[in-house]
Amino acid sequence: MTLKLENLIAPLFVLIWSTGFVIARMAMPYVEPATFLSWRFAGVLMAMAFLSFIWKMTWPSWTQIGHIAVAGLLLQFGYLMGVWFAVYLGMTAGLIAIIVGLQPILTAWFAAWVSETVSARQWVGLGFGFAGVALVVAEKIGFVQIPLASYALAFAALLSITFGTLYQKKYCPVFDLRAGSSIQFGVSAVLCFACMFFFESGVMVWNAPVVFALLWAIFPLSIGSISLLFMMIRKGAATKVTSLLYLTPPMTAALAWLIFDEPFTLLMAGGLALTMTGVVLVNARQTRPVATIAE
Repeated sequence: MTLKLENLIAPLFVLIWSTGFVIARMAMPYVEPATFLSWRFAGVLMAMAFLSFIWKMTWPSWTQIGHIAVAGLLLQFGYLMGVWFAVYLGMTAGLIAIIVGLQPILTAWFAAWVSETVSARQWVGLGFGFAGVALVVAEKIGFVQIPLASYALAFAALLSITFGTLYQKKYCPVFDLRAGSSIQFGVSAVLCFACMFFFESGVMVWNAPVVFALLWAIFPLSIGSISLLFMMIRKGAATKVTSLLYLTPPMTAALAWLIFDEPFTLLMAGGLALTMTGVVLVNARQTRPVATIAE
């Protein structure tokens, strides 16, 4: 049973994580990015506080708390604020998906930082994955005038999630998920609230789409997918973990087709197949084990 449950972690993570762009599209017309994220992180903290009464948390040392907080600033605040504000300033979902889709390549490049090696087959798989992502979003990229600040924010999000994953793998790969999530979301909530207070109106139009987007962002996206991501970071090599994110743009395209009736063409289907091939190549068993740091 344990093996079967572990096999479900990766596909479930991809499915939940892929809804992020759908949720952003649903909420964006009614609220500014930092305002929505402040509510989201506050909701997560309340949920974690409730869980702490049911299951006792094991709090890490002060040194580990510092490392977990730094990883959270990169994985939560840096990544999500970068993506949401880039879209808010005019970047298309397809273009930002391409930019963030560079993460596995960047992670593989810096894999030596966490004592991992990347084989030739994995490099080929990473190339296939990026090519597949490019095909999926090629028809969605709108070549409109986009502010330079939007590009800067998109690449900041890319760097944040890349180095957040590597930092956590190197300095704090094992911790109580409930305590770690509380630390990371707590630090991110404070910074998002500061951004909302100084740079936004703080107004959110409460309606059915916003309420659904907020509840989905709090529970499946924040608590569910991040817990699954932490489990994969703990159990697998960082390059293999992040290669799964190649499946996010194709899955997002499929969800947009189902929910918003956006076209899903043969070119996108071909890109999905190419992406899945790349993920298989990256995650296939090695003849010799990939070196990782001691856990």
